[in-house]
Amino acid sequence: MEKTVLLIEDEKDIREAVAEALTDAGFKVGTATNGMDGLAQALQEHPDIILLDLIMPGYDGHTVLEKLRQDPWGKQARVVVLSAMDDAGNIAGAYDGDITSYIIKAHNSLDEIVKKVRESLYTS
Repeated sequence: MEKTVLLIEDEKDIREAVAEALTDAGFKVGTATNGMDGLAQALQEHPDIILLDLIMPGYDGHTVLEKLRQDPWGKQARVVVLSAMDDAGNIAGAYDGDITSYIIKAHNSLDEIVKKVRESLYTS
């Protein structure tokens, strides 16, 4: 059974590149272009893991995480933050939302992102 990934990312180039890399790695990938749509999709489809950007129009990633954790399914959902934000405050705030991992876009290749998604799915 292939694992499903929901990628919530507003930047088109990044969304398409990461989605393609995950699809090539054997994942079934759904995408959302903003936090509101991403949250609705997550709660409806219950993906195996959510890749979540922090800076987006509508709901930002912190808001999505907060609202997700209020849902019975969402409390246990695996979330990996994929963000350009590399400051300690954003990272700590994301971990306060009980995320599985935090990936800084500029510091990771597509292969490394796929590897971290795999690790996040099969550990903890």
